[in-house]
Amino acid sequence: MIKGCASPQGTKSYKERFKGKLAEGHFREKEGLWFSSVGMGSYLGDPDDATDRLYQEALKEAIRSGVNVIDSAINYRCQRSERSFGKALQELIEEGEIKREEIIVCTKGGFIPFDGEYPINPPSYFQKTYLNTGILKMEDVIQGCHAMTPQYLEDQLNRSLANWGLETIDIYYVHNPETQLAEVDRKEFSKRLQASFEFLEKKVSEGKIQMYGTATWSGYRSGLNSQEHLSLEEINILAREVGGANHHFKVIQLPVNLTMPEAWVLQNQRYGAGVISFLEIAQKLGMIVIASASLLQGQLTRPFPTPLQNLFPNLKKPSQCSLQFVRSLSGMTTALVGMKQREHVLENLGVAQVSPFTETELSQLFQKKG
Repeated sequence: MIKGCASPQGTKSYKERFKGKLAEGHFREKEGLWFSSVGMGSYLGDPDDATDRLYQEALKEAIRSGVNVIDSAINYRCQRSERSFGKALQELIEEGEIKREEIIVCTKGGFIPFDGEYPINPPSYFQKTYLNTGILKMEDVIQGCHAMTPQYLEDQLNRSLANWGLETIDIYYVHNPETQLAEVDRKEFSKRLQASFEFLEKKVSEGKIQMYGTATWSGYRSGLNSQEHLSLEEINILAREVGGANHHFKVIQLPVNLTMPEAWVLQNQRYGAGVISFLEIAQKLGMIVIASASLLQGQLTRPFPTPLQNLFPNLKKPSQCSLQFVRSLSGMTTALVGMKQREHVLENLGVAQVSPFTETELSQLFQKKG
């Protein structure tokens, strides 16, 4: 079990290691920690040994190249993504290449995971693992795949800590909570989310996590009247009711990329008497914002039309241009990208050789209207 957690001094020390090697703006300070503007994801891939090895070696290369934000979820690749990342971290720490305090570890709980492989009989696995043990009741489960009761999250967090081999996870997300809105009304949803926040505040006090958030797909990108819509203002109020002014609801993850710019352009978040974009309200509330799907599962690595490529004169690869767009957005902390090949790590980290666009430059380039 690796003790410790990401710290202000540790992440600053990691940042200083790349002084003069990477451009200004690659690292951003939030909540006292220094985050790399590009982070390592782990969603795609088969649950097999070969993919495990690829992720382990890619993560090592990423950390050596200037990435200190690493992201997974217990359900990714049947828990093998967490285990692969945990093994790579342990090896780097044992070899003296990094310290635990330098790395920001993020994971998620909510979707019901398999264990190591796809079971021959999924209903039987679910019955034996979660129902017979009393971890879940059928009424806790939404769409046959999602739950966020305190008892369930306790089980999932403990499994994640074991998978990673860590004493503390830095950022723990409730995974796609908007899934619940498919079957419960808003009042019940708020009650369930409040209970999960109460549990997570307790885990912060126990030292098992540092802070928590919501990792979403559609919740913060949908219109105000959508069934799946999440109000960051309302959720932030809920966190204050649970944890007081010093609550630990600090982080949001949502998809942002060139084809999914809603967080930047869509006015879908109420704030006071007005309606503003998600990134605007996140800044006002001081939230850490992590972008998932920055390359849209590899679709944005294909050649760009010449007019679009010309907007990025200092970058040659579509992947670099895509990451430059996301990490340059005002209010964005880190753009995640899944990487399983050393050459992809080095290619994507090429974006760290140039400074992000300023807010003015980005708005002018993409002709964003106020």
